[in-house]
Amino acid sequence: MYFNGTVLIGYLGSDTEQRESKSGAKCTVLSLATKRSWKNAEGKYESRTYWHRVAWNRLAEFAATLKKGMHVQLVGELRTRVYEKEYGNLRKFTVKQHMCEIALRSILKLERPL
Repeated sequence: MYFNGTVLIGYLGSDTEQRESKSGAKCTVLSLATKRSWKNAEGKYESRTYWHRVAWNRLAEFAATLKKGMHVQLVGELRTRVYEKEYGNLRKFTVKQHMCEIALRSILKLERPL
C-alpha cells in the first residue's frame, strides 16, 4: 500500500487575494501559519512558525471566501519539483531551485459559525 498525504492545520495570517495566472488559471493566495514548539536543552520552550501559500483552480473560489484569523485545515498530496533560475546582470549564473508544494484536495474551515 502507498499513501502520499499531507494535513496542515493553522490560522490564516492575512485575507486571501484572488489572482489569475498567465495561462488563465484561477489562483487564490492564502497565507497559512503552522507552528512547531519544543523544549530546548536548557528546558526553555522555543517555537518556529512556518508559512504555506496558494490554492489553485477548483479550490480557489472557496479559498477566496476565507478571512484573516480563520482556523483552517488543508489536505493534499506532497510534491517536489526542481527548476532552474537565472541570476546576475553582468556575470549570469543559473541556480537549481528545489521546491516542495502541496497539491490541495480540500480546505476545511474549523471554526464554528456564530
